[in-house]
Amino acid sequence: MQDVLNFLSELKENNNKEWFDQNRDRYQECRKKVLFLTELIIHEISRFDPEIGAQNPKDCVFRIFRDVRFSADKTPYKTNMGSFIVKGGKKSSCAGYYLHLEPGASFVGGGSYCPPADALKAMRTEIFDHPEEFKQLIHNESFRKIYPTLYDDKLKTAPKGFPKDFPDMDLLKYKSFAFGSNLDDSVVVSDAYVSRVVASLKELYPVNRFLNNALDKWL
Repeated sequence: MQDVLNFLSELKENNNKEWFDQNRDRYQECRKKVLFLTELIIHEISRFDPEIGAQNPKDCVFRIFRDVRFSADKTPYKTNMGSFIVKGGKKSSCAGYYLHLEPGASFVGGGSYCPPADALKAMRTEIFDHPEEFKQLIHNESFRKIYPTLYDDKLKTAPKGFPKDFPDMDLLKYKSFAFGSNLDDSVVVSDAYVSRVVASLKELYPVNRFLNNALDKWL
């Protein structure tokens, strides 16, 4: 993965079409490596989460080209590469598994990031009905060692449709049920990277199962 990090680091300093066109072959080689990594991780995830199945890595890896139509930042390329491995493909509402490669900011994680309103309501409803089960999952010692906190993006008040005096209202205020665990560059380029990623994603499986069961039940 060192070549991938090197390319992304140089891209950050030269985020323009001219440089990218001159280095397109390097990008294609990096993309091949990320596709191979994603294929390997899909195989490993399917051992503990059979719903993932035999997915095509190309359906999991995100494009490097930014959508700048509604952004003040007009730089054309992302300076990271990532894959979202999830039932139904990376555009589905389901909770899944995420790999993120970025110099100095790589991480592994997953769950459900910014789900659409109906999916978010279903997940909140399931937590409302089974708060102790969800808390046991996210407060489990081995889970918290890897994922100490939820992605911190919350409503300021109780979401509509839920009683304001619910004891665990703080959980229902989250707009995402997403988790991440940072990885140093030294880990990303080491022989231990894949095993570290797989072990981290395996810890996430029970939470993903809880969230996806909510979608199956309420949608």
